[in-house]
Amino acid sequence: MLEDIDKGRLVTYAALGLLVLAIALRLHAHGGGGAPPATVSLAPAGGARAPSEASSPAPVRELWVDVAGAVRRPGLYKVPAGSRVAAAVERAGGVSRRGDQAGVNLAAPLHDGQQVIVPPHGAVAVSGGSSSSAAAPGSGPISLSQATETQLESLDGIGPALAGRILQYRQQHGGFRSLDELKEVSGIGDKRFEALRGSLVP
Repeated sequence: MLEDIDKGRLVTYAALGLLVLAIALRLHAHGGGGAPPATVSLAPAGGARAPSEASSPAPVRELWVDVAGAVRRPGLYKVPAGSRVAAAVERAGGVSRRGDQAGVNLAAPLHDGQQVIVPPHGAVAVSGGSSSSAAAPGSGPISLSQATETQLESLDGIGPALAGRILQYRQQHGGFRSLDELKEVSGIGDKRFEALRGSLVP
């Protein structure tokens, strides 16, 4: 009788042991892979911005301006950004004796690459914010670097086509530094140049 009871306990213990072993194996199978590998962050240290978020270029702090015409020292000058025409004229030594200070807007703002021309007395051009109205015939020489197409056409021997070529040359070369440059424009021969010489200034 006792032998049968001992055999029953052994069977029960054996069954429990197998159950515990099965549970242990199942838990091991699910968790045996270990903890997942740590994720490595590739973010730049210190919170640095990506190249696509680079800051915009610094604003221009200086301007290059070409000062020509009736000034004491014509040439290329550097002025601080935000300057007015008066600053450029001052860098060029001021208006010369033959220059007409009233013919230039000294309060006009400057921009990089601008050409400021101080006209001589009697010229119609106003540099740095000039009026675009045409000058009446006989009012004085016309500035090649500032004249409108209408002003050019008011001169004898210059029609719409030739006036357009003069304006195109001026745009490509940044103005006229001397009257002789007018000969480089197609359609301006020696005779026509001599006829226009007294009506024009650079």
